[in-house]
Amino acid sequence: MITKNVAALALDATLHARGLRLTRQRRIILEVVRATDAHPTAALVYRRVRRRLPRVSLATVYRNLRTLAAEGVLTERADPSGVRFDGNTASHDHFTCVACGRIYDVPARADRAVRARVASRTGFEVLNHRTEFYGRCGACRRPGGRSPVTGQRRK
Repeated sequence: MITKNVAALALDATLHARGLRLTRQRRIILEVVRATDAHPTAALVYRRVRRRLPRVSLATVYRNLRTLAAEGVLTERADPSGVRFDGNTASHDHFTCVACGRIYDVPARADRAVRARVASRTGFEVLNHRTEFYGRCGACRRPGGRSPVTGQRRK
């Protein structure tokens, strides 16, 4: 409980320093995103937030997600299905299952050699990079396994 209070105070201070308030709606939206590692879309966040705030609008959820991402509290990532949000702002890579569409966090490799090679070949100053992996997750690879996203059995 103390950790949550400290985190909420730190978030409140971060937003306040930028002239923003930690409203009840913003706090719940952030809690919903951080409560899952599924990298939810705004529509999914909206459905989950509505369980706690039945009168919240989709526009309010979108606006707050964008604000939280702009302030570095969340990250946005483009996806073929639209924009997804990630509550994990630490450096990490992603694995996307091509069968079920779920996105998994993968620990990032601090591969300075890759950045140095790109910089030397292009003349770019590489400040950071990320790696995206694509394949089939464990559930989708198992015969008869259920997709973690759709719940359907795999053949």
